[in-house]
Amino acid sequence: MLDVQIQKATPHWMEVSKFLFYPHTEKEYEEAVHLLDELIDTVGEDETHPLASLMEILGVLIEKYEDEHVPEIAEI
Repeated sequence: MLDVQIQKATPHWMEVSKFLFYPHTEKEYEEAVHLLDELIDTVGEDETHPLASLMEILGVLIEKYEDEHVPEIAEI
């Protein structure tokens, strides 16, 4: 069953992968943050919005990048 779902998704992945990706560079990170900002402006707090899950997934990917690449500010 999953194979059928993957086959259906494959033709669309080239477009989707332009905005749903794990950032590997600072430039990609900045692009992802910009897209997330636009999604937040569009979706807001509406959990039923069609793009709400995309916003959540992109936020998780950005958070993971930050955990691995952005040093924490030391508390005084």
